[in-house]
Amino acid sequence: MHLSFRTLDYIVTTADTGSVTEAARLLNVSQPSVSSAIAHMEAELGAQIFIRHHARGMTLTVAGRRLVGEARLLLNHAREFGRNALALGDGLSGGITVGSFVTLATRFMPGLLAEFSQRTPGIMVNLEEGNQKEILDGLVSGRFEMALSYAYALTEEVAGELLAELPPYVLVSAQHPLADRPHVSLSELANEPFILLDLPHSREYFFNLFLACKIEPRIVYRSHSYELIRGLVGHGHGYTIHNAVPGTTFGYDGTRIAVLPIRETLPPVHVMSLSLRRHTMRPAARKFADYLREAFAPGGLYGAPIKRQ
Repeated sequence: MHLSFRTLDYIVTTADTGSVTEAARLLNVSQPSVSSAIAHMEAELGAQIFIRHHARGMTLTVAGRRLVGEARLLLNHAREFGRNALALGDGLSGGITVGSFVTLATRFMPGLLAEFSQRTPGIMVNLEEGNQKEILDGLVSGRFEMALSYAYALTEEVAGELLAELPPYVLVSAQHPLADRPHVSLSELANEPFILLDLPHSREYFFNLFLACKIEPRIVYRSHSYELIRGLVGHGHGYTIHNAVPGTTFGYDGTRIAVLPIRETLPPVHVMSLSLRRHTMRPAARKFADYLREAFAPGGLYGAPIKRQ
């Protein structure tokens, strides 16, 4: 089978846009060129890549999802090869795409990206945030070369390296009666309103904490937004539990928040550096992975404040 990067680019762009017309517009080619390339590839494979929906665009088949994932990896390698070929005399350079769980991105990525940029100015990091399902999908599809996330629901396709363990903390308003305590028991909050960070796998982790303490949480708000929850807590609407505790006691809207260790011995979350097990990481991405390991090690950028339980 003869493969061309142009054909793979046509297919990946069509998958991203869900439309041959939109793919042709973005690629600045004719619509028949894109349609013909897709049809030729399907004939070569003997399998359908896309499902055509009348007036509703295109969606990938099961075989198409796998093909597009592999094509992304190949196209990323090709682009990086071109950049590196032009920059052989300048040392390590190029661009990498890194995924990050949204709460970890908020807490850690600004500092990580700033220091990494100072150390390795030739490497540009494209950061994408998401929940755990989005992070794992991004890795498997080849959209992310690596990710900073948690150990939730890892499959055999994904390799994980432990960077840190983050214990759970209770967050209450600074005006809460328990705010000045050195620590708090979840049982003391059993009858108070709870605000849930409602993300896939995260919610199960929080529910298991309550289950371990034989408590039924009284959920009053659910949100995907880390900062919205902190704002609700700051205004006294309830308490929440976080692991990636911010470096400030102020919410986004300026309200004050108290962060309290939990008296019960509860399982931490595992912060991981994730990558595809079957894929050899490019030098630029490996450089960032090595930096993450250093940054979370004792004495690193985030090594000191993070305690293992």
